Amino acid sequence: MEKKKDGFPNEKAIVIPQEILLKVQKNPMTSLLYPTDIGYYPHAENHYRQREEGSEQHILIYCHEGEGWYDIGKGRCFIKKNQFFIIEAGTPHTYVASAQHPWSIYWVHFAGEKSCLFAELFNRTSHIDDSPSARFDDRIRLFNEILVNLEMGYSVENLEYITLCLWYLLGSFRYIPQFREINKPQTQDTMQKVINFMKANLNKQLTLEDIAQSVNYSPAYLSTVFTQKAGMSPISYFNQLKIQKACQLLDFTDKKAKEIAFELSFSDPYYFSKVFSKYMHMSPKEYRMKKKG
Repeated sequence: MEKKKDGFPNEKAIVIPQEILLKVQKNPMTSLLYPTDIGYYPHAENHYRQREEGSEQHILIYCHEGEGWYDIGKGRCFIKKNQFFIIEAGTPHTYVASAQHPWSIYWVHFAGEKSCLFAELFNRTSHIDDSPSARFDDRIRLFNEILVNLEMGYSVENLEYITLCLWYLLGSFRYIPQFREINKPQTQDTMQKVINFMKANLNKQLTLEDIAQSVNYSPAYLSTVFTQKAGMSPISYFNQLKIQKACQLLDFTDKKAKEIAFELSFSDPYYFSKVFSKYMHMSPKEYRMKKKG
């Protein structure tokens, strides 16, 4: 078998010059996370790469089609469509396209002061399950967004922009459920039903029992499940939604704080002001006077 590191029909690849990387490493924005190399190898027949001492950067490889494998000293890990892996910098490795079904891969080498924040993905295989909300095309567009802007040159603006795109791209791999949330089918899970119930009843004083009853849960069970997912109790979340609505009314209507308090079913204006100040760290009056936008 002819082993090839690159040179595939319709491939795309950009390696940022070392001189430019030195500037990237001094820029407060780009120094945190930046690509050093990025590309796309379609149907990469005979693709082979071995680094006995590892790479100076972390390497993300996303298999868009086909198959292949990688080895980081623990035996071959086979990769197929919609799987990805990130090899940690300094890790000796080999990766190879399948002879029968060579992979098409999007890849990026990345580094930076905060690149370790993605360590939970290092040196293991991850799978993106196929679903109506998967957003495979959006993820590929992010790769191309970086490639196209790099092709436009290495201006400070371009480099800062691709850095922000890289955060988003890596985030789409680390936070898969959040990335696909925008395309979720309209069927609602329990959490969303609870939140929708809260939003529909901002003009009321709901108890935990009221909220639990809306999804046929016991108050104790709902409190446990909701707090685990939202990081706060249902009542605290409900109060935050009320304050969010209060901010909108202060911003876009001429209603007095007293009127807003009664509209959102606070017991009195003083209690409303107290709760508002707790969440916003300023009074309703101060909020209304604050310049926004």
